[in-house]
Amino acid sequence: MRTSIATVCLSGTLTEKLTAAARAGFDGVEIFENDLLASPLAPEDIRARCADLGLSIDLYQPMRDVEAVPEADFARNLRRARHKFELMRRLGTDTVLVCSSVAPQAVDDDALAAAQLARLAALAEEFGIRVAYEALAWGRHVNTYDHAWRIVEQAGHPALGTCLDSFHILSRGSDPKGIEDIPGEKIFFLQLADAPLLGMDVLQWSRHHRCFPGQGGFDVAGLVRHVLRAGYRGPLSLEVFNDVFRQAEAGPTAVDGRRSLLFLKEQVGLAEPPAPVVPTKVAFAELLTPDAEPVAAVLTALGFARTARHRGKPVDHWAQGEARILVNTGSAARRESVRLTAVGLESPDPAAAARRAEALLAPVLPRRRAPEDAPLDAVAAPDGTELFFCGAPADWRGDFEDVPHTPAATAVTGVDHLALTQPWHHYDEAVLFHRAVLGLDARPGVDVADPYGLRRSRAVTNADGSVRIALTVGAAPGDDTVHARHIALATDDVVAAARAFRAAGGRLLPVPANYYDDLAARFDLPEGELETYRELGILYDRDEGGAFRHCYTRTVGHVFFELVQRDAGHEGYGAPNAPVRLAAQHGERGVTGG
Repeated sequence: MRTSIATVCLSGTLTEKLTAAARAGFDGVEIFENDLLASPLAPEDIRARCADLGLSIDLYQPMRDVEAVPEADFARNLRRARHKFELMRRLGTDTVLVCSSVAPQAVDDDALAAAQLARLAALAEEFGIRVAYEALAWGRHVNTYDHAWRIVEQAGHPALGTCLDSFHILSRGSDPKGIEDIPGEKIFFLQLADAPLLGMDVLQWSRHHRCFPGQGGFDVAGLVRHVLRAGYRGPLSLEVFNDVFRQAEAGPTAVDGRRSLLFLKEQVGLAEPPAPVVPTKVAFAELLTPDAEPVAAVLTALGFARTARHRGKPVDHWAQGEARILVNTGSAARRESVRLTAVGLESPDPAAAARRAEALLAPVLPRRRAPEDAPLDAVAAPDGTELFFCGAPADWRGDFEDVPHTPAATAVTGVDHLALTQPWHHYDEAVLFHRAVLGLDARPGVDVADPYGLRRSRAVTNADGSVRIALTVGAAPGDDTVHARHIALATDDVVAAARAFRAAGGRLLPVPANYYDDLAARFDLPEGELETYRELGILYDRDEGGAFRHCYTRTVGHVFFELVQRDAGHEGYGAPNAPVRLAAQHGERGVTGG
C-alpha cells in the first residue's frame, strides 16, 4: 500500500519538504494550501518537481466552510471552488479535502449540507476532481465520521466521498468499528496521526500535539484495520500538526514519519519486515571522556574494577556483578567532557536485530575493526547514541585483554536502567525508534517539574524489565545539555552500597532536609530508617508493587550514577522524587560542571 505525507508535517520551504519526503521513501504527498501559496513556484513547476522526485500529489487541502450555508454564501463558495479546481488541474492532483464547516453562518441541516456538497461535487467532476468530505472533531454541526458519511450517502454523487482522519475520530472517542459499514470505494482518503492522551480543548490538541503513529496513545493500528476491512485501497497518509516538527530539520522528521508507517504496516499485516528481536539485557554502557581519571575514581568508589583493556583501542572494561562500563579515551573524546555515547544490548540474535533496525531505517554505523575483533553491528539512535547488538559476553569480551585487578565488590548486581536525556526535537522520534526498531514497550509518559521548566519522560522496557530505558527531554529547546545522562545500578542493599561508596571517597548528591520532613508525613517508615536515608541522601518511593530506594552520585561531566534498590513489583523510576533531585543538581552544577 502506498505511503504519503502532508507537507504541513515538515519544516522549511515547499521545495525542501518535497525533497525530504522523496528521500525518506514516500510515494506521494498532500499539498497543504499554505505551502503552495508561499511558494515562488508555479503549480506546473511544483507538479514537475514532484514528478522528478518520483512523488505523486495525492491530495490538495484544505477547503473550508463550504456546506450548509445561505445560498448567497454558497454561491461565493462555488466561485472559490472553481478557482481551486483550476489550480488543482494545473498541479496535477485529482482529490480535494473539504472539512466540515466551523463557520458561524452554517446551519444544522443535513439535507442542505448534502445538497450543497452534491453541487460542489458536480462542479469538481467537470474538472476530473473528487471531493473528500471530512468531519473535523470541532466542526460546528458535523464532528464525527459517521455523521459526515451519512451526509455523503444522502448526497449520492459519485465524485463525493469521505476522508477519514484518525485524530478526528479517536480524539472524540468515537468507535471506529462503524467504518466497516462504509463502502471502501467511498473512502476517498485516509489521514493518520497519533497523539498523547491529554485532557484539553480538541482544537488546541490537534494544532499543537499530534504526532506520528506509534508515538502517542491512540490505537491507530486498530483504526486502520477497520478501514482496510471496509475495502479502502488508497494511500496511508500522515497529517500531523506539531510544534516541534515545524522547527526540526525536515529530513530526519520525514524519515521518522516513514518509519512510523513501516511499523504501522507491520502491525496491520500489510508488510513483513524482519521480526523484532527484543534485547534481553544491557550488555554495557560506554562513556567517552578525554580523561579517564575522574570516571575511574567514581567507578572505583562504586566498587567497580578495571578488569580488561581493548586489544586495539583506548577502551577500558570496568565490571561489577553483571554491570559493565566501557571507558573510551579515544581521539573523539579529546574535546568533550564525559558523556554516555554508546549502549550495548544483549540480543538472542544480533544479526537479525541489525537487519530489523536497517529495515526500519536506522542508520547502520561503520566501524573501524581489526580482523580478530567481534563483528558487532551498530546503529544510530535518533539522538546519535550508538546501539550495539551483542551476543553473550563471551562473543565480544574476547576483544579485551585481562589486566591485573582486585576482584570487584558485589554491592552492584547489574544495570537497573539507563536514563537518556534527548534533544528537544528527538523525544517523540526516540520513543517510536525504541518501540519499532528494538521491540520495546512504551510506558505512559510523565511530566516532571524542574526548577527551570517542565520535563517530559517516558520509559521503554522489555517484558520482564531486564532492559529499561527512560527517555527524557527538557521543556526548552536550548536545554539539551544542562541535564546529564545517567546509569542506574541495581543493588540489593542501597544503604550498604551508599555507605561503601562514601567510605571509598565517593560524593553523593546532597538532598535537602525539607524532603525528609515531607517523607515522614507521606510514609510510615520503620524507626531509624528515615534518619539513615537523611544521612546518606537516599530517596524513597512506594507503589502497589513495593518500594523504590535510590541515591545519586555527583555529576562528572555529563554523566552521573544512581544506586537503586527496587522491590520486584515496583515499575517506577522515582518520578515523584525527580524534582528534588533536579533542584539539587542545579545547585551543584557550578561545582560539578554537569
